[in-house]
Amino acid sequence: MTRLLSTKEVSELLDIHEKKVYKLITEQSLPATKVTGKWLFPSHLVEQWVENNTINYPRQQGYLLRTPALFVIAGSNDILLDKSISYFMKLYPEYTVVFGNLGSLGGLKTLKQGLCHISSSHLVQEDQQDFNFSYAVQELDKLPAVVNFCYREQGLLISKDNPKNIQSIGDLSRGDIRIVNRSLGTGTRLWLDKKLQDRAVQPDEIKGYDREVQRHLDVGLEILSGRADAGPGIRTIAGLLNLDFIPMHWERFDLLISKERFFDRNIQSFLTMLHEQEWRDLSQELQGYDLTHSGKMVYPSQEI
Repeated sequence: MTRLLSTKEVSELLDIHEKKVYKLITEQSLPATKVTGKWLFPSHLVEQWVENNTINYPRQQGYLLRTPALFVIAGSNDILLDKSISYFMKLYPEYTVVFGNLGSLGGLKTLKQGLCHISSSHLVQEDQQDFNFSYAVQELDKLPAVVNFCYREQGLLISKDNPKNIQSIGDLSRGDIRIVNRSLGTGTRLWLDKKLQDRAVQPDEIKGYDREVQRHLDVGLEILSGRADAGPGIRTIAGLLNLDFIPMHWERFDLLISKERFFDRNIQSFLTMLHEQEWRDLSQELQGYDLTHSGKMVYPSQEI
């Protein structure tokens, strides 16, 4: 069961006055819920809020990736990205591409530390109107270059033929439903937590909320095996595993790149690949992708 903190416990945790806690609720979106007239704070969301608002990380001395043949991408997991990495290494066998499945937030932190060339991210902003920028500002000293990789459809993966008659995220709190979840720091987990918060659904009301897996594919496999009835994920997994899918929204999945390294040969080769028809053909058997803007600059909008 998720531990709920009192206002006093949060004030002690953050070493601030209790009055400041109330101010943070309204001004900086400190996660909170009101039960029986009292403010309560899910401990895991408070810890996540602190992590998201951390700005002072130790600086690294210089860029740490100094092996020309090593190409590191870190961040959010994606099926098309996995296929793209394999395809890229066939095109450019001189590179060894390593993917760090760290979630969107983990990818941004790794980019800041100079431990990856590209960070993959799909973090929806608080206003639900854009992606990645507010988190990039929080995590990095300055905005990186942002290139769109794809748009993809996010929602709920559910058992074939929907035997539990799940219609919305609100149904996840029903006693006869067990879910499987994504890890903290992933864009999908942050998205689900925001949706639950909007509907005043508490995590401890949901069976399986604390059961976490690392990849979208793992969510689908848990449902396919019958160990879970539903879980957050992308439509392409439903197509691959013959599951049902409840669509929620299309999200922008971006590649974030330090401007200082934007014109490095390995990065430019990878971005050029996104404009080739052979690369676009990789998605033909995958559902839930839109490649209309793939390879286009999101930020800055003009040439760097």
